[in-house]
Amino acid sequence: MSKNYYAILMAGGIGSRFWPVSTTELPKQFHDMLGTGETLIQKTFNRLSKVIPEENICILTHERYKDLVLEQLPKANPGQLLLEPEMRNTAPCILYASMKIRKENPDAVILVAPSDHWIEQEDIFAGDVKRCFAECAERDILMTLGITPTFPNTGYGYIEYDGESGNNGHDVCKVKKFTEKPDYATAKEFLRQGNYLWNAGIFIWSVKSILKAFEHLQPEMYRLFSKGIPKYNTLAERTFIRKNYGKADNISIDYAILEHSDNIHVLPAGFDWNDLGTWGSLYDKLPKDDCGNAVVNARTLIENSGNNMIRTSGKKLVVIDGLDDYIVIEKKKVLLIYPKQKEQRIKEVLQKVKQKFGEDLI
Repeated sequence: MSKNYYAILMAGGIGSRFWPVSTTELPKQFHDMLGTGETLIQKTFNRLSKVIPEENICILTHERYKDLVLEQLPKANPGQLLLEPEMRNTAPCILYASMKIRKENPDAVILVAPSDHWIEQEDIFAGDVKRCFAECAERDILMTLGITPTFPNTGYGYIEYDGESGNNGHDVCKVKKFTEKPDYATAKEFLRQGNYLWNAGIFIWSVKSILKAFEHLQPEMYRLFSKGIPKYNTLAERTFIRKNYGKADNISIDYAILEHSDNIHVLPAGFDWNDLGTWGSLYDKLPKDDCGNAVVNARTLIENSGNNMIRTSGKKLVVIDGLDDYIVIEKKKVLLIYPKQKEQRIKEVLQKVKQKFGEDLI
């Protein structure tokens, strides 16, 4: 395990499509969503620690989650936490973390990974990451892990790659274009063409390459965070970040860097992956009864019902008759009964609830 291997573990999101379980107070990464005995952030940290020294895993999160992170990740020390005073999307926090890492180790190669994804076949994941680390240590490239699509999903972004740069299904290929979530007809065409992958939001690069890209493509943001270099990894760091972090543009790493770079490469991943972004994606990963119902933390009496996602707190008894393809979620003051096919609208529903009933349910 190389001392040059680092990770930036992204753990600051709210996961609003998992409402009412995921809330601002306790987002989904701090929940055991699949009933495995580990929360998503615990599962991710343990997976990364098989490839990367534990002390080299930086955890990026909002400062309100500091105590939660330290409680759930007892192997991490407070110095590994990078605390955002406010949410500014992924580009500013990745730049901030990268500058801290470069000050500690200018030869670092970095994996950027969300804290709330589900990855099986972790040995294959480790092999893919090491392969990308080796490529990035030798070449001035920015890499991503792409997922071979199994159906025309309209909930993921897509990566078009140069099919001539690799032809055995597991070669490092040059990226031609990123496409945001397409409509169904476009997604079907992507699968037909065969040189498209799902964008998993997992990135790998050397600290030198990513900071070079920021300096060239986001010079104003680069200058802003460069002012803190003397203070990074010292007691003065928090004061600098609280004063300056909110001045950074609210922009994703995709828009800030990846879509404007000509040295992006992708490795088609060999492992099973799920982004666990919605109740439907969680449903896909759970065991089901003979009628296709998935149940977490509930006792059930189900008749004439199928393909439902059911979850409660405290092992509540749920009786259902004549319900098909629904999400049934209970937590404290909230009961959500919602068509699974409309799950992408839960984020909008949450805003309506917030407007009508206030913050205490959010």
